[in-house]
Formats: sequence, structure tokens, C-alpha cells
Amino acid sequence: MRINEDTLLEGHRAVLVPYGPQHVPRYHGWMQSEELQLLTASEPLTLQQEFDMQRSWRDDQDKCTFIALDREQWSAPAVEEEQCMMGDVNLFLTDPSDPGVAELEVMIAEPQFRGKGVGTEVATMMMSYGITKLGIKKFQVKIGLDNHISISMFKKLLFTEVSTCSVFKEVTLELLVDPSVRTWILDRTSHVTERDYGQSRSQRLEPEST
Repeated sequence: MRINEDTLLEGHRAVLVPYGPQHVPRYHGWMQSEELQLLTASEPLTLQQEFDMQRSWRDDQDKCTFIALDREQWSAPAVEEEQCMMGDVNLFLTDPSDPGVAELEVMIAEPQFRGKGVGTEVATMMMSYGITKLGIKKFQVKIGLDNHISISMFKKLLFTEVSTCSVFKEVTLELLVDPSVRTWILDRTSHVTERDYGQSRSQRLEPEST
């Protein structure tokens, strides 16, 4: 989805930027992990397949993807953007007959950023973006039955369990965006600032004047 190709969202701990070719090698490295393959129900791809996937996700109208960067490292121009990567967050428009329904996926790939509220901030930032920019009215998440941490996180974000699939060993949770939920999410993300990604990236790379 190209709607976010020039969008940067900056929160307290995370900076969300569009998934670009510069992020693919690090992302590919993450997805060699059997743990992440299991958590994301993914199959390992070659590096070229990963580049092809990045282009496909950019162009598909039913997928919106951001890479989550560590804000502290991003604030240091000497640190390359690829080294700031913590994970990713996606919205998939899964119902062609209802574009207001989206499946939300959050992956914090770097272990040192887990258990610190980063996943919660990234999820709420994406939910706010989905509500205000994409008109999302209902969020769904599908999580492995053994992933108790993620299940607990989304329940704290007001999601409720609607079904369990023993075949795929996953639970589905949903959140209907009624007026009170919309207000709650937007209040939780009132600190988030939106900027032009290309401009911000160029400014970050510019040498400081003396």
C-alpha cells in the first residue's frame, strides 16, 4: 500500500517508517529465526524473494506495513537506519466486501526490546493510523495459543477473544472501533507526531553545521 510511503510516525519509544528496500537485509536476517517463523506462521524466503515481497507489499492495496525503529538510536545520525530496526507492524484488509476490517500483526523481532511496552506502543500507533487514515472499524488479531504474552497485550488493548482454532493452534481476538474505543486509542497516541519520511531521512543524514 502506497498511502504510507512518505509517512513517518514518531512516538515515545518507536518510530514507524514505510518498509523499503534498505530494510530488507535486516528483515531477511530476522526471518531466518525458527522462533519468529513459528510466531508469525511464516516460511523462510531467499533474500531475493524477500525483496520481491517488499515490492509486492508496497504495491498491494490491501496491505499497509511500517518498520518499527528504536527512537533513541534513530535520534543519533551516526547510527544507520537499518541498525535502528526493532520489528514491524502490518494491517491486512482481509475482507474485500468490507474495507473497514483489518487484521493487525505486530512483531518485535529484537529480543532486547521485548517486555518494555514497545509492542503496545507500536500496536496503538498503527491502530490510530488505521482508524484515522484507512477508516478501520474493526481490528482482528490471530495469535498462536502458546503466545500468552501477545494475547495478554491485546486483551489490555481492549481486544476480546472470539474464536479458537485447534487445527492452526491459534486464537482470534477482535476490537470494534466504537466512539469510546476510538477516543481511547486516539488519546493514547496523542503524543505521536507525523512527518514526511523522505524529508526526515534526508535531514537525519545531513552533516551538522559547525
